[in-house]
Amino acid sequence: MTETVATGGKSAKRGKRGLSVARVFTTEGVHPYDEVDWEKRDVVMTNWRDGSINFEQRGVEFPDFWSVNATNIVTSKYFRGAVGSPQREHSLKQLIDRVVKTYVKAGTENGYFAGAADAEIFEHELTWMLLHQVFSFNSPVWFNVGTTSKQQVSACFILAVDDNMESILNWYKEEGLIFKGGSGAGLNLSRIRSSKELLSSGGTASGPVSFMRGADASAGTIKSGGATRRAAKMVVLDVDHPDIEEFIQTKAREEKKIRVLRDAGFDMDLSGADINSVQYQNANNSVRVSDEFMHAVEDDGEFGLRARLTGEVIERVGAKKLFRSMAQAAWECADPGVQYDGTINDWHTCPESGRITASNPCSEYMHLDNSSCNLASLNLLKFLKDDGTFDAPLFVKAVEFIITAMDISICFADFPTEAIGDTTRKFRQLGIGYANLGALLMATGHAYDSDGGRALAAAITSLMTGTSYRRSAELAGIVGPYEGYARNAEGHQRVMRKHAAANDAIRTYHANDVAVRDLATREWQRGIEIGAKSGWRNAQASVLAPTGTIGFMMDCDTTGIEPDFSLVKFKKLVGGGSMQIVNQTVPRALKALGYQDEQIEAIVEYIAQHGHVVDAPGLRPEHYEVFDCAIGERSIAPMGHVRMMAAVQPFISGAISKTVNMPESATVEDVEEIYFQGWKLGLKALAIYRDNCKVGQPLSSAKKETAVAVAEPEKIVEYKPVRKRLPKKRPSQTLSFTVGGAEGYLHAGSYPDDGLGEIFVKLGKQGSTLAGVMDAFSMSISVGLQYGIPLEFYVSKFSNLRFEPAGMTDDPDIRIATSVLDYLFRRLALDYLPYEKRAQLGIFTAEERTAQVEADYGTPATVEQESVDLEALRSTVESNQSKVDTESAHSTAELMELHLGKAADAPLCMTCGTKMRPAGSCYVCEGCGATSGCS
Repeated sequence: MTETVATGGKSAKRGKRGLSVARVFTTEGVHPYDEVDWEKRDVVMTNWRDGSINFEQRGVEFPDFWSVNATNIVTSKYFRGAVGSPQREHSLKQLIDRVVKTYVKAGTENGYFAGAADAEIFEHELTWMLLHQVFSFNSPVWFNVGTTSKQQVSACFILAVDDNMESILNWYKEEGLIFKGGSGAGLNLSRIRSSKELLSSGGTASGPVSFMRGADASAGTIKSGGATRRAAKMVVLDVDHPDIEEFIQTKAREEKKIRVLRDAGFDMDLSGADINSVQYQNANNSVRVSDEFMHAVEDDGEFGLRARLTGEVIERVGAKKLFRSMAQAAWECADPGVQYDGTINDWHTCPESGRITASNPCSEYMHLDNSSCNLASLNLLKFLKDDGTFDAPLFVKAVEFIITAMDISICFADFPTEAIGDTTRKFRQLGIGYANLGALLMATGHAYDSDGGRALAAAITSLMTGTSYRRSAELAGIVGPYEGYARNAEGHQRVMRKHAAANDAIRTYHANDVAVRDLATREWQRGIEIGAKSGWRNAQASVLAPTGTIGFMMDCDTTGIEPDFSLVKFKKLVGGGSMQIVNQTVPRALKALGYQDEQIEAIVEYIAQHGHVVDAPGLRPEHYEVFDCAIGERSIAPMGHVRMMAAVQPFISGAISKTVNMPESATVEDVEEIYFQGWKLGLKALAIYRDNCKVGQPLSSAKKETAVAVAEPEKIVEYKPVRKRLPKKRPSQTLSFTVGGAEGYLHAGSYPDDGLGEIFVKLGKQGSTLAGVMDAFSMSISVGLQYGIPLEFYVSKFSNLRFEPAGMTDDPDIRIATSVLDYLFRRLALDYLPYEKRAQLGIFTAEERTAQVEADYGTPATVEQESVDLEALRSTVESNQSKVDTESAHSTAELMELHLGKAADAPLCMTCGTKMRPAGSCYVCEGCGATSGCS
């Protein structure tokens, strides 16, 4: 626990007080590093697609309880200095010391501590928490703090653009600089005149959507100029802007273009050669809807679109029709999301300094234009005691240390533009948050979509933000409130009272909820009392970020506010390799639910085999919901995600980074309902993603395959029903194969002069049902071939079929198969069909594909292109399904695809080729820690 006492540092000169720091996690006289066992490890990270080494550093030093994955990611992402040079960091001690000592030095210089002893304790406490993965700062802190680089600590930025060319061009420049530094930015384009308004010269304005093209091209260029991830940006437009319809349709129209180009044979993969011809793909789009508009939707009324300069209504539209167009576009391509302007600004602590108009790319940071926010996240599972209760008092102490450190960082931080630096120093926005909520709820026996789960999540979130603002008020008494507080005192205090009132309204269900909520109540009361006298040091305290890379650093099972992604997990092993394990949260949850050790062992074994709990031996059906996950046999319903967001939103200063995933079968009306309920339930922002709604993958053979399918019935009728039997002695070949770990043999017999005449497939043990079915299937195909049915007809019908086993093969021409039949008939096509017919079916050998690449691009194919079967990938990723067997899986997402036969919509990592998984509004790679958006 920390408290304030008189004297200390620079603050003493101003008659202020410094912090007196008491030990919580550490022991006096023992350094945190001396309490753990350290070991040397070798970090060698490869690209699974071609085996090339992405990163290598041997002999790094980490605690023995850190996972291999956390070690790999921290070493490759956060250690500074050229690899192989004496300056290269090689120990976690060096990394933590570099950051923590910089913070403590700045805190001492700026009067945060009462004395040197307090500064030392603060240093040890921060070190202990980072060492034991209790929390983590956001990635820019680890990248920059304590190095010779600029001391940028923020990952989230909001820009501003005005209605003039100088401001628009400056927008391009500032956004580019932020992208270059690996961060993302968002802004609202609503000040720019619409294409329906006139310029001072008499001409018609271009409109914001036109200028979005330039910014999108810039983002794509900077990304391709050296970054290993897509540029992260958010573009917002107010719903009353006259160009709102055009804005809504921008990405939906481009998605249709992608489909047409794909079907014409162009490579429209996310990193494909032809994707650059498509616009608006480097940004998330959101419509800023007002309460006035939403009420008009509710009442089926009209809504006015207003000129930017005069504010007059220049067009009236049906609100419900406009809302439907938003839902339709989101249904088609996941954009636009919505931001609820009324709710956002009702919780704004600084209304006198300007409205909140935009957010960062992941939608969790929302504050003034030209500002930034540095983030840190707590690992909630670290506060779960053995008896299943949440250690709220310990959580409070941890929050005190973290929020203090975060505020200190603004004292020495650098910023990409002077305007951002000026605003951030004046308002000192912070973004404390958490990870592992989903794992915590499961471990305590709560279903994610349950009243009890939401109550515990709300209470913890309230306690976190209440403690943060209480500490902020105490800091204001020591080093002064934020510069903009005096002007916004009334507004800030009003929002504090709103938070406290929401806390009082939490409905509790269990002893856990009650204890946490009661402590939160006291924290809000103390904070308001202290703040009324001293003000607050920070205009904003909390957000809920995706926690992608830092989630891996803390060895978290779940990110941000997300539920468990799946019950099976991909774990890397010391010395290389990996294995599939059942999430360690599962046995902990079963224990909390009262199951005995023998029952837990049987249930865990069942989950390992099946990937879900349905029909698990001894598991009561009423407990199934505790193990519901983001994807899988029992996936959480979309409204379950929305309800959880609504439960915690009243206790977050900013917003929540989260995409609500919807099944492919969801309707436009379902999207409308989600967006409407998001407003009714008091969310600040909401985005959806309908499975398989985006293409972004190569399927150039689709049109040709369609043509074949249409033409084949005419071919069939040309053959007389006369059987041409094979001679007693005929040429044949036998092929051994492996598909998804399943071994088999294909025997193919031929006519001496006229192609394939019979096949026999051996798969499964003799006498098994599978072996019998394959024998019958083989006879059926053989008789059909002898009656004159063309082989190409069978190939067109059976290739691309999807069922287990599926995944990697041992065939260099067909590296990935979606089923055994998919592999067999594409292999038969390669062996028995001429090139012209195979070209129509889109089936080529590895050498033929290499020659095509050389002919198209004038350069030899890369190892990656030679080793991956494009046609198999095209058929596989048509619905973003890349099934792999357990041994060749490279991420949790791929393991779940194996178990459940349903692919997670996510791209492959551009760094290491691993299938990424969702993290908030972004995607994160379990292989190397790369993210598709905010760090």
